[in-house]
Amino acid sequence: MKKRLFILLVTFLTVSILTIACSSESGKNSHENGAETSGENEEIVDIEVWAVNEGFKAIDHGSPLYEFIVDKFGVGVISPYVEWNGGTGYLDQLNLRIAAGEMPDLFLPYKGIEYDLVNNGAIEDLTDLLPKYAPNLWELIPEEVWDTVRANDPTEEGRIYYVPGIRNYGITGGLIRKDWLENLGLSMPTTQEEYVNVLKAFKNDDPNGNGKQDEIPTGGRENARWMDHLFAMYGIAMYEGFPEWDIYDGELTYSAVTPNMRDALKFMSELYAEGLMDQETFLNDKQAWDGKINSGEVGNYFHWTETVYTRLPQIEASTGVKADISILPVPEVPRYQGFYSHEPTLGPQWVVRSGMEEEKLMATMKLLNGYANQENWEDIYYGVEGMHHKIVDGKRVALPEDKSTQQNMDVIKAYNHFSLLDFKSKLMLDAAGDEQMAYVEQGVRNMKENQKYVKVIAGNGMPESIYQDYPDIRSASTYLEYATKIIIGEYPIEKFDEFVDRWNKSGGEDVTKRAREWYVGVN
Repeated sequence: MKKRLFILLVTFLTVSILTIACSSESGKNSHENGAETSGENEEIVDIEVWAVNEGFKAIDHGSPLYEFIVDKFGVGVISPYVEWNGGTGYLDQLNLRIAAGEMPDLFLPYKGIEYDLVNNGAIEDLTDLLPKYAPNLWELIPEEVWDTVRANDPTEEGRIYYVPGIRNYGITGGLIRKDWLENLGLSMPTTQEEYVNVLKAFKNDDPNGNGKQDEIPTGGRENARWMDHLFAMYGIAMYEGFPEWDIYDGELTYSAVTPNMRDALKFMSELYAEGLMDQETFLNDKQAWDGKINSGEVGNYFHWTETVYTRLPQIEASTGVKADISILPVPEVPRYQGFYSHEPTLGPQWVVRSGMEEEKLMATMKLLNGYANQENWEDIYYGVEGMHHKIVDGKRVALPEDKSTQQNMDVIKAYNHFSLLDFKSKLMLDAAGDEQMAYVEQGVRNMKENQKYVKVIAGNGMPESIYQDYPDIRSASTYLEYATKIIIGEYPIEKFDEFVDRWNKSGGEDVTKRAREWYVGVN
């Protein structure tokens, strides 16, 4: 059924784009268009929106991006700067606002917080609102996906409390400095043994050619985040450092408690002991790790494959080198089938605060309807002239990322929340100027190449409600404690068995039962 759902999803969205492209001149759907535009005398209603912001400027009333959104959708968006920091900073600030009774009007929930909000009546029931007031959004998402959202309703009444995301391609993968391989006369590694030899060469043989032993072979971030490539070769389902659910020994199982995980942690502890992993891995926050990658110090890392186009100009500015960051094929490990995890049905992207004034609620629906209209996506991609793009020979050309001057577009980037590989690739290439084209071409190449190594995991679409009453398991805190200490050598690998026992006794058995019941129900 999962394969069927995925195929339906891809077909539905692809047909939707083609249909819109072919019929945009017809001027049909006056109701939908009316929901997106405002009359000259209509009062603009402001709503507060929180989304991912990885260092860009806030959206204030009257600012350029505010006016862009007003012109495009007839709604004012206020979006303060909230430090993302891997999601932890955002969640901390969101919890503070919720506790103070000052919840944003429209926001990204994180780490299952939406289930508690539903149970407390804090977020709006969208079941009837979306089809009536945001038809573009309602029709964009296939019915099969809405069925999954209904099945995930914590009230068990089949209601819809969040807007899900969808994606038809695996977005994250291992990335490696191919130019470093070429400098050392090495081939792309395809086995674990070859991969380890490459890391040793990156550490010892001066691949950047500056005469110093200053290269970092590989690594990640605190709490074992963003180093999924080291787990992937062992067939471990994982999302940005958080273990996920997949089929092991014929049953749906949490990947953190499998023999696969034990062997992966043992392997990583050996890499760390040999200095082949960044010795500051478990101290690196997002800013520190990104800084090391973008300054050209890191040979191999894990991230969104397309984002190399933002890193390459920074590496060139720091080192003078035109780098080649390519996809790392998942290295083969005996007895294991490796893959990069892919979840086409994404988690919640938006929830709406309950109890707001009618005019604010309607403005929120209006924004969702307009941002989901694919006719708007090209304009959204280019953003504000002079800030996000410039005009060259009558053509819009995207400007390089500059967090010191650019406001945060993530609040309206629907093509990231409902993402198609071909659409996104074309958009990126069309927007690139001559000075950026080589960087963007690498990003598009990587997006497509990565699909050879991705797999849809069995836990795709699983609700966070399976963790109800077990917050430590939901946060993976016990796993993170043991994983970190095993990798840095503070714990021997034998402590892994203690972790599994502790996990099961602290609620893991109950959570596993719920997860397997959910899996049977949706398959």
